[in-house]
Amino acid sequence: MSRLEVIKTGKLWIGGKWPRSESGATFPVCNPQGEVVARCASASRKDSREAVEAARSGLSGWRDATATLRGQVMYRAAEMLEGRAAELAEALQVTGAGAAAARQEVEAAVDRLVMLAGWCDKIHQVLGCQNSVAGPYHCFTIPQPCGVIVAFSPPEPPLLSLVTLVGAAMSVGNAVVAVAPPQAALAAVLFGEVLAVSDVPAGAVNILTGTQKDLVEPLGTHREVAVVVSAGLGKSERMKLRNAAADGIRRVHAVPWTGAAWGDDQETCSPWFLEQFVEFKTLWHPSAT
Repeated sequence: MSRLEVIKTGKLWIGGKWPRSESGATFPVCNPQGEVVARCASASRKDSREAVEAARSGLSGWRDATATLRGQVMYRAAEMLEGRAAELAEALQVTGAGAAAARQEVEAAVDRLVMLAGWCDKIHQVLGCQNSVAGPYHCFTIPQPCGVIVAFSPPEPPLLSLVTLVGAAMSVGNAVVAVAPPQAALAAVLFGEVLAVSDVPAGAVNILTGTQKDLVEPLGTHREVAVVVSAGLGKSERMKLRNAAADGIRRVHAVPWTGAAWGDDQETCSPWFLEQFVEFKTLWHPSAT
């Protein structure tokens, strides 16, 4: 007797759990032949608010961990990503990528996560400094995480761009809410499954899938969000995001890279790219005591 194929049902990853969308809505993921190979949850406004709340709750567990430990956890995630390379490459082929291009993107994503993990205990030496002051004082400026980061990832390249945005925000101690469009949903779900077995604290990373334009306003206006990074949003969505963020004076950064530009390690792993995910604190201390 023939049996029905059990296709993958991708859920949201919020607070270390895998809830279905609050609205119950899903969308199909089809291969180039038009066959449905998976269904993914379509995040609602309520899901986005819960994701930010989960990120705020999980922030301390990630931010307060030592930089060395954060790097080890991210390296563990790279190991898990490497272990599921074949599955991830197959998922990328579903979206239309060729076999060789899919394997190359997975390998680049693994390498990118390793490189970003290496910045965890080094970024302070590069972006921080000792200031010269006129007086008997020591004056230091040090980078510190902003808090909750919202990252809108582009449809292409689906895995590498998501890994870059999430990994960059994580490397300096932030909690992340990543929003992947339908074209990148399957890769995003698989990346969430990788992070779930990589000792990432619950809530430190949250992944939503669905139509991004529906989540621009609720995420842009949420008072617990410190920085919003957008890649792949249209002009009208970017304008809507800036207007929404202005109410709470949140920082908004647009990432201009498209296509092959995401493969440039010198740009994507630069400390000047990581700088948009930190804020600076200046400390004074008497030098005579």
